[in-house]
Amino acid sequence: MGTDDGNVQVTQDGGKTWKNVNTNLPGLPAGTWCYHIEPSSFNKGTAYAVFDGHSSGDMKPYAYKTTNFGASWTSVLTPEVEGIARNIQEDFVNPNLLFLGTEFGLYITLNGGKNWYKFTNNMPAVAVHYIEIQRKTNDLVMGTHGRGVIIIDDISPLRQITDEVLAKDLHFFKNRPAIMYDENGFGGTSGETQFVGPNPSRAGQIVYYLKKRHTLGKFTMEIQDIKGQKVSEITPGKTKGINIVEWGYTSKTPKIAKGQTLSFGAPLRVPAGKYKIVVQKGTETYTHDWDISYDPRSKLTLEDRKVKEQTIQKMFDMTQSLAYLVYELDETVAVANQLVAKDANLSSTITPMLAEFKKLKETLVVTTGDNYVSAGEPQLREKMTALYSNLAFSLYKPSANELGNLKFIEGGFNSAKLEFQKLKDKHVVKLNELLGKNGMVMLKVKSFEEFLQMP
Repeated sequence: MGTDDGNVQVTQDGGKTWKNVNTNLPGLPAGTWCYHIEPSSFNKGTAYAVFDGHSSGDMKPYAYKTTNFGASWTSVLTPEVEGIARNIQEDFVNPNLLFLGTEFGLYITLNGGKNWYKFTNNMPAVAVHYIEIQRKTNDLVMGTHGRGVIIIDDISPLRQITDEVLAKDLHFFKNRPAIMYDENGFGGTSGETQFVGPNPSRAGQIVYYLKKRHTLGKFTMEIQDIKGQKVSEITPGKTKGINIVEWGYTSKTPKIAKGQTLSFGAPLRVPAGKYKIVVQKGTETYTHDWDISYDPRSKLTLEDRKVKEQTIQKMFDMTQSLAYLVYELDETVAVANQLVAKDANLSSTITPMLAEFKKLKETLVVTTGDNYVSAGEPQLREKMTALYSNLAFSLYKPSANELGNLKFIEGGFNSAKLEFQKLKDKHVVKLNELLGKNGMVMLKVKSFEEFLQMP
């Protein structure tokens, strides 16, 4: 127990008897307020005490540690710490990791007080009066005189820092459990009289240490599946020290067929499982395994998820296949128009061909309107992307109605592919003959894989 007139009292019998140990604090002026005492989570006789002398004009910080119930104390502060000390908190996993609240912000030591570092990452220089570690989420919670409550999300990487880690050029920290939460965008909002902070990000976090800031040379980060196939590429952090990179558990957005109006597709969400983080830094490659799991609160069974993922993947592939079909059609029409522009006498031959391609395209995408004003009846592209997005953003397995809609759209797309193949068989050979006779390059389209790489 600490008092405002400098006493530090210790009891070892539940309060029946007390012993004042305030004479064992080296360098502490008599009568200095014992502002906070923090018992250790590791040893019965170990505790930390913080003292505040500002009421008597003493603005120095004081913090001490005892390992023998106060029989002796040692200071745990170094010259790096500035401002009156208000609170000290020992980590409950790593006894060498201490957090100190001062009049001018938060300080952290990784070696039990031999060195202190001021924490400035999104942390203002306000008086930290109280510190607590939330054991379930490993968050550091601070009560401040200036900003109310400040929370530093997940301090577990700090527990893993050692001299060996600090000597590495790049080191991956063990990831916090990666859970793909099933949540929609609906929720409450704060009014003008409320002060509400944001919740922690639900994205997966990749946390690593860089010995030096990366300035020159190659530096890439990608996510690979268990087979080593690239799933996603993300931008790595290049700052000296701890970097946190977030990934939303998505691989890519499907390539959409071009039309007169805008149409969008949702990013494809990856299934749960084992993944690998691969960083290429200069000539060095660094890897880290990562397990990703589904939301344990979800009511979806694994069988339901399998059906959902297979259905979404089918829609994803179909959307890209339609985009490629429209690309082929547009390339064919463009070459035919170039041929007419060079030899107007071929108009009577080419015009009927163009009319057939145009008629087919009008069933595939909207060909009227613009990017700002939607016009025209939704066609196959619009129906396909709408269903794909609904399935991708849904928290439930596909409904019977959605599966029926999928069957209808798939039937329409299969018919369109057959019709396009008939038109190619009917016209492309003749078109290439005419191109050759006019000294023009024959029609040549990119492969599907090349098309997907196009901007």
